[in-house]
Amino acid sequence: MTSSVILALAVFGASAVEMVEALTIVLAAGISRGWRSALEGAAVAALVLAVLVAAVGVPLVHLIPLDVLRVVIGGMLLVLGLNWLRKAILRASGHKALHDEDAIYRTTVSSLSTPAGTTKSRDAVGFTVAFKGVFLEGLEVVMIVLTLGSSSRHLALAAVSAAAAVVVVGVVGTIVGRQLSEVPENAMKMVVGIMLTSFGVFWVAEGAGVRWPGSDLFLLALVGLFAATTAGAIRWMRAVLPAAVEQPR
Repeated sequence: MTSSVILALAVFGASAVEMVEALTIVLAAGISRGWRSALEGAAVAALVLAVLVAAVGVPLVHLIPLDVLRVVIGGMLLVLGLNWLRKAILRASGHKALHDEDAIYRTTVSSLSTPAGTTKSRDAVGFTVAFKGVFLEGLEVVMIVLTLGSSSRHLALAAVSAAAAVVVVGVVGTIVGRQLSEVPENAMKMVVGIMLTSFGVFWVAEGAGVRWPGSDLFLLALVGLFAATTAGAIRWMRAVLPAAVEQPR
């Protein structure tokens, strides 16, 4: 039960972060090139991603031994989670600029804008930009769904959590428009990074034969350990290292 709850929260959080970035691109494409093409591009990308989950996830769950799956996927989660944590720590400590969705929106609109009166009901550029934005951001969601879902044998739960995040972000985005910079993205990435790293360590060890004290409950101890380590790293970097902030990318 504990691992299922943490899994659902991790998938939901990671999917929400990626979908905020995808929604920013879709909004920019819709406003500057036409909503029909942008929404069609986003829908096609979502369909392709859903097919990937069904085509790859089912064989993973049913054909590969669980211990092998956990070692391999646990390693992938460690790489992904530590990368998210690294960026979140750099941003929280002031050594990397925060991700600015409004700036991304303005840049995308500027690059896609067409002269007044020339926007068509169907626009290839708008379709392509929206498709690429949703597909590329969604690929990371697919990876998280497949890795967490297949290793825990809860692929359906992971897929439902990701779908819920897409729906929530879509509804909120529709209501608030393009004011996506209010979303505490770095905090969400930090939490998700901690969860992914915890799952990675947990499953690599389990796949190698380690039996954790308390079974799934030990995940909470790992989450606490990595949360404390992350907080300590942020404080140390703020106090000791000079803050040479990078430009957002």
